[in-house]
Amino acid sequence: MPEPDRIRAAVRRYLDTVATGTAAEIAALYHPDATLEDPVGSPAHTGRAAIEKFYSPLESARRRTELLSLRVSGDNAAFSFRVVTETGGKTITVEPIDVMTFDEDARITGMRAFWSAEDVDFG
Repeated sequence: MPEPDRIRAAVRRYLDTVATGTAAEIAALYHPDATLEDPVGSPAHTGRAAIEKFYSPLESARRRTELLSLRVSGDNAAFSFRVVTETGGKTITVEPIDVMTFDEDARITGMRAFWSAEDVDFG
């Protein structure tokens, strides 16, 4: 199990990469067999190729992220953050709560994002 500080660093690296990286760079933070459920209740994406495809729409948008709260317990992290996406003249803001599980190398093995359409601000 990774040390809590390694998990905290992995969460910050994830948010930085979501804000500035490519879909491939984001997917590289995941274990090769990881799962992603975003939002919770939607079909899960399994494996890096599927995860990279999930993140690919972000590449055409300007984005920024801000960590609001982070808790680590064992090999899990729960955190709330703000992500602002600007695309096609629109600004979209959402503040999901993500729950991630990590392997011994602090790679993401599972991610579940808690949010719904009513949590999205199209301001």
